Amino acid sequence: MGKRNNTRPNLKLFDFFVEEKNFLIIIITGFILAGASTAYNWQIAMWIGFFFAAYAAVANDSIQTIGTFIESNSDKKWWYLWLFIGTIFLATVTYSWIVFDGDITFQRLLKPDGTTPYPHPEEFSFFQIIAPLVLLILTRLRMPVSTTFLLLSVFSASSSGITSVVYKSWTGYILAFILSFLIWNLGYNLIRKHFKSRRFNKTWTYIQWFVSGSLWSVWIMQDGANIAVFLPRQLELYQFVIFSATIFIGLGLLFYFRGDKIQQIVSEKARISDVRAATLVDFSYVILLIYKLFISTVPMSTTWIFLGIIGGREIAISFARKKKGTRHKRKAFKLTLRDFGSAMLGLLISVALAAGANPSIREEIINLFIG
Repeated sequence: MGKRNNTRPNLKLFDFFVEEKNFLIIIITGFILAGASTAYNWQIAMWIGFFFAAYAAVANDSIQTIGTFIESNSDKKWWYLWLFIGTIFLATVTYSWIVFDGDITFQRLLKPDGTTPYPHPEEFSFFQIIAPLVLLILTRLRMPVSTTFLLLSVFSASSSGITSVVYKSWTGYILAFILSFLIWNLGYNLIRKHFKSRRFNKTWTYIQWFVSGSLWSVWIMQDGANIAVFLPRQLELYQFVIFSATIFIGLGLLFYFRGDKIQQIVSEKARISDVRAATLVDFSYVILLIYKLFISTVPMSTTWIFLGIIGGREIAISFARKKKGTRHKRKAFKLTLRDFGSAMLGLLISVALAAGANPSIREEIINLFIG
């Protein structure tokens, strides 16, 4: 009996390695390439880091920007959705590249006076290149961590660059949670009355596509910096073409696999596949992003905003329901705390990577604890 219990964890571990062997091979190869490129050629390291970041950032952030779009349009062809979202991406980054003279981040990485809180390194460190690989691992584990913290922190010139992002993200999470809670709690009866039927007017589909497209465009303005941070702050034409084509193709893969494993974060939420519910979630999200976008050019974790909106919605619905018992409330709190815990874990990992990549940040952290 005892022998059988001891073998079960080993069998589960073996099954995990068999199931994820292709992914593990990619990760191991990535770590080898990261080590080799940082040791021999900084330009190769730059492009390897960019390619890792391009897929990792888009794959992880799909849940917050186009996750509800994928879930509520599961009946439509994947390439149709891809062309819609891909075209918006190309239009958004092209506008920034032209208006801001080669800067594709809407001045998230390059200020109008030419200064930058995230300088482009003359040599890339191993920690900078593996940051996207760490993000890929956490994404595979279905953890919605912040790509902003993981990818920008390792390029920050000082700890102040990290704290400013954390502060803006924290206030965004709290604001998103409160706004979402009020919308879904106060309006629950009205929403339930009109959303009760599975049948809905086709106008909702057009509204949702407009809102989702707007959300995706605003997200690019905020989080495009997470991918572009590996590249020069002002791109030449050939660099811009490589950047755009890589993300466009990556989006195609994302839609082909229907969001992959991270999509479960959205799918498990209450009635989120309803196009009307998805539209309300995306609408409150895009309003907050636009508000935060114009406050300052400091980068922000859009993942935390999304988790605040989803968490506020789940808690609000659990309180508004008239079902007996506390099972649905416990489930809502469990999902919200789990997602929040994942976000906090991502923050701790990003600080650790930043300390490994930047000696000045490492020294500031040591002095903070030593006093």
